[in-house]
Amino acid sequence: MSIGNSPEDERPFDDVSDVSDVSDVFDGVSEGARPSVGRALKQARIAAGLTVDDVTTATRVRIAIVHAIEADNFEPCGGDVYARGHIRTLARAVHLDPAPLITQYDAEHGGRPAPTPAAPLFEAERIRPERRGPNWTAAMVAAIVVVIGFVGFTMVNGGDGDKANVADGDATPSASESSTPKSQKTTAPKPEASDSAIAAAPQDKVIVKVSAPDGRSWISAKDHSGRLLFDGLLAQGDSKTFEDSSKINLVLGDAGAIDLFVNGKKIEDDWQPGAVERLTYTKGDPQAG
Repeated sequence: MSIGNSPEDERPFDDVSDVSDVSDVFDGVSEGARPSVGRALKQARIAAGLTVDDVTTATRVRIAIVHAIEADNFEPCGGDVYARGHIRTLARAVHLDPAPLITQYDAEHGGRPAPTPAAPLFEAERIRPERRGPNWTAAMVAAIVVVIGFVGFTMVNGGDGDKANVADGDATPSASESSTPKSQKTTAPKPEASDSAIAAAPQDKVIVKVSAPDGRSWISAKDHSGRLLFDGLLAQGDSKTFEDSSKINLVLGDAGAIDLFVNGKKIEDDWQPGAVERLTYTKGDPQAG
C-alpha cells in the first residue's frame, strides 16, 4: 500500500493516454448537483487511474495538502492565494480545466481575493539593505596621481643622467644619443576586480529572473506598490523576468524547483522541494561578498 493514499486509491496505475477525456466523468451533472471542488478533483484523479502519490510526484504538492483539498479542507494551503494555486496545479495534473474549479472556489469563499498590500503579506520576508556601489571616482583620482608621480620620477632620473655624461667629458653625444628621445607611454594601473563586487548590477532598479529548469512551481510576483505582476504556474523550462524601480516581492510555491537570479547574479540558497518561500529584493541586491 502506498503511504498517504486512501483505500480507493489502491488501484493499478493505468496510462493516462488510455483515458480519452477525464472531464467525461462529470458530463450530464446539473448545476445544483455539481460536486464540490475537492470531490471533483478526487473523482477526476481516480478516473485517470492516478494515486495521491502519483499526483504528489507530478506536482510536488505534499500528500497531506492533496488529501486536505480533496476533503474540501483548504486551511493547510495557508490562504486563498495558495489554495487557488494548488487547485489550478492539481486540476491540470488530473486533466481538468482549472477555470471552473477556481470560479467555484471563489464563489464558495467570498469571491476572488483582493490584492493584498505588500507590507502585511511580506512582513516576515528577508529584507536586504541596499548596497552602495564602488567609489570609482576615488579610484580614478588615485590612478591619475600614480601616473603623474611615475612620469615625474622618470623625468628627474633622465635629467640627472645627462648631467653625469657632461661631467665625465663626453661633450659630443653619439648619433644614438643625439636622436630625439622616444616619448614614454605609461599605462595607468587597472584596479583589481573584486570577486564580491557586482559592477554590472543596476543602481536605478531591481531585476529578478525566475526560472524552473528541473520542475514546475506556482509563483506570485508584486512590485513595490503591491500591484500583481504575475500569479500562476511556471512550467518546467520556463522563466519569468520582473523589473521595478525599487522592490520586487516574490512568493515561490515550490522553491526547490526554482533558480533565482537577482540583478544578474544567481541566488545560492538551499531551498527544499515543496518549500514555500516569501522573498523581497531591492536595488543593489544581492549584497557584495
